[in-house]
Amino acid sequence: MVEGDRTRRRLAAIVAADVAGYSRLVGADEEGTLARLKALRRELVDTRIAEHSGRIVKTTGDGLLLEFGSAVDAIRCVVDIQRAMATHESGLAENKRLQFRIGVNVGDIVIDGEDILGDGVNVAARLEQLAEPGGICVSARAYEDVRGRLDLDVQDIGEQHLKNIERPIRVYRVAVHAEGAALVQPALALPDKPSIAVLPFQNMSGDAEQDYFCDGLVEDVITALSRFHWLFVIARNSSFTYKGKSVDVKRVSRELGVRYVLEGSVRKSGQKVRITGQLIDGTTGAHLWADRFDGDLADVFDLQDKVAVSVVSTIEPKVQAAEIERARRKPADDLDAYDLYLRALPLWHTLTKDGISAAIDLLTRAIATNPKYAIALGRAAQLYCHRVGNGWSEDLDADRDEAVRLARSALEADRNDADAICLAGFAFAYFAADAELGINLLDRSLAMNANCAHTWMFSGHARVYIGDCETAIDHLSRAQRLSPMDPMSFQILMMTAFAHFCEGRLDQAIAFARRSLQENPVVSAYRVLAVSCALSGRMEEAKVAVDQALKLSPGYTIGNHLRGKYAVFQSPKIGRYVEGQRKAGFPE
Repeated sequence: MVEGDRTRRRLAAIVAADVAGYSRLVGADEEGTLARLKALRRELVDTRIAEHSGRIVKTTGDGLLLEFGSAVDAIRCVVDIQRAMATHESGLAENKRLQFRIGVNVGDIVIDGEDILGDGVNVAARLEQLAEPGGICVSARAYEDVRGRLDLDVQDIGEQHLKNIERPIRVYRVAVHAEGAALVQPALALPDKPSIAVLPFQNMSGDAEQDYFCDGLVEDVITALSRFHWLFVIARNSSFTYKGKSVDVKRVSRELGVRYVLEGSVRKSGQKVRITGQLIDGTTGAHLWADRFDGDLADVFDLQDKVAVSVVSTIEPKVQAAEIERARRKPADDLDAYDLYLRALPLWHTLTKDGISAAIDLLTRAIATNPKYAIALGRAAQLYCHRVGNGWSEDLDADRDEAVRLARSALEADRNDADAICLAGFAFAYFAADAELGINLLDRSLAMNANCAHTWMFSGHARVYIGDCETAIDHLSRAQRLSPMDPMSFQILMMTAFAHFCEGRLDQAIAFARRSLQENPVVSAYRVLAVSCALSGRMEEAKVAVDQALKLSPGYTIGNHLRGKYAVFQSPKIGRYVEGQRKAGFPE
């Protein structure tokens, strides 16, 4: 490796390649796979390497390490190889094809006899691992050498942290087409909000007549998802271009410009049908959710509706959770209004004094960044309601006025955002600022999107406060059915407990309050438990609940609660709430 004391080095274009899924192919047909690979090497690969002035440094089973004098020669060669391989293997089933993954880098190499070593080689090997079957990944250094010299269809996938490589490497994917190196078709940029495509579900029934059911189900899911204002949903005409095709989800993500892809299948047996679905992050290939739904085809359209609602109500919070996690990983100095909003959501879910305050601070920053951000304005209004209602406000009048101001601003910013309308309506009803307007806004939000669990929850919450408790219980129950694993389930249970209390059903109020506390011990549930126990004569349990409530909200008094001017105290059905607090032992 050395001449005297000097290491021999040179600049080169390095290519690393291996066969995707080689172990699986060998396991299925060892002799056949080895013979086919040997023939392909002889007939297609080695000749092209020589034609493009390349050198085979070494082979390792299914792998190749190549060296070229220029990036132009290297990339021309690998595009030619991939195109020839795709044509040669096109007659085989996809799971039987021999497909190379290829990485190309330009860098300094160390010469060791016929072998080459060094960082330049290591980067090429890591790029090969990033490539898809039949695909090519090139480093920014290699791409700069060929830019303007070759007509390439490239996708900039940004800086990648490669294993055992200290610095991040900017990477480009090169798409290979049947004719020529490529046509210039850059990948669509992701929109500025969560984006999803719903692919046609595969009919696994062997019954072509079931296609209408599969297609109708997907159309219903697309329509239902489109009602979520914060989601960017690809239209049916675009997603159905993939019908009947074997698709790569990452490719769909690039071609449609979406982050999330929902795919599924339908299998029929007699009058029974099983629908499976999975949600994938198309930018990484990570599976976020998978589930199955069983039903009876006796009423096919009813089944179609039920499955569509189940799928949508399940994946909507999954997408939001994935977006929250993505925002959490972003550097603090790179947060936009949307990221700040996402970071506020899990803090709201805590329903603690510190959590609510921190969430309000983040939303205030989001609104400062974008003063017309309707959902952030509505969410801030809702959180001020919680601050006042839980006894955490240092200035009741100012916080109540701010909640109403933010609610009005949310409506002015966007009267077509169902979520913002819901939150604004909740604030108006909560403080009785305009209870009739508040309920009308909540009803309008439900009409716009009946698949949103949180809208049903807030509608139930507000209706308890205006004394319409039976409707409230129904709406809260719908919220629970739509999102049984929701992080705010404890809030749904607590408000159900409060509704039963208001109707005088103290045993049910106690039962729901206990269930709420098992999920998340928050102050509001302790209060409902305390007053329900006190009025039903269970004073020992009431005292324990009061002590826990005051630990979570030490400055709470009945007087301050009354000063909050909530709608709750204007409803004759809830007049006993203050009586119950006094009997339980809350301070005046």
